[in-house]
Amino acid sequence: MKGGPEPAAGLALLPVLAVVGSTACFQFGAAFAKGLYPSVGPIGASALRILFAALILLVLVRPWRAWPARPDWLALLSLGTCVAGAILFFYLAIAHLPLGIAISIQSLGPLTLAACMAKRAVHLLWVALAGLGIWCLVGADGAKGALEPVGLLFALIAAACWAGYILCGRRVATSFGAGGAALSLCVAALLVVPVGMMQNGVGLFAPALLPLALLVAILSAAIPLSLELYALPRLPARNFAVLASLEPAFAGLAGLLMLDERLSAIQLAGIAMVVTASMGSVMSRRKAMPA
Repeated sequence: MKGGPEPAAGLALLPVLAVVGSTACFQFGAAFAKGLYPSVGPIGASALRILFAALILLVLVRPWRAWPARPDWLALLSLGTCVAGAILFFYLAIAHLPLGIAISIQSLGPLTLAACMAKRAVHLLWVALAGLGIWCLVGADGAKGALEPVGLLFALIAAACWAGYILCGRRVATSFGAGGAALSLCVAALLVVPVGMMQNGVGLFAPALLPLALLVAILSAAIPLSLELYALPRLPARNFAVLASLEPAFAGLAGLLMLDERLSAIQLAGIAMVVTASMGSVMSRRKAMPA
């Protein structure tokens, strides 16, 4: 605001720390989710994560308070399907791949979508850099052994679902407002929870598993949502997106600290290339995003 006092440095730093904290919580939540795999497998873990996240967001957001006069049901169903696919196939991917590699491959979905929608040639360079980074992650380090092709396939499907999430998310946000996230998770739960129950039966809701499942949902939904809602009004959109591009780096750190998933130097360089490509793609869209 013109003529007003400049914000203190500490206050200006808080939104940045909120985005970084949100990204870190999401990745550490995924690492905790692997603790559910021995009991319910990746499908059961994704079902519990989606179900508890939906319940948490319903309580926090209460979307029925601002129900639209003409809800866009097709957009909501499409978004819920994309959310279900993104979470389910990502959890399947990290059953076969290190967390940092899986999230790096998944990030290709939004990055490629941004490049396809952009009108500037520089975006193709960022996609090329990301492609080189992925090659470093999956194909350039033969000493580490080949990665499982099925894991790579699951990660690519998750990437495609995240791209669909971006495309459908705008329509849902226009129709349902802030309640769109909670409602889309409800749709995702209706799709994934029955599959988890078919695989695990009532064991999916074993009392011993519920505390860890709740922790995963809190780390993957409640805390990130709260931090992002704090940061979004206080940060330029481009800066927010740049900070969110650090996701593969946090995934690699979470995998190392919690799962002892050690990556080689060339694989770490690949993650750095993917992060750089994501940041570059955002920063080069100056005209499309407010500064």
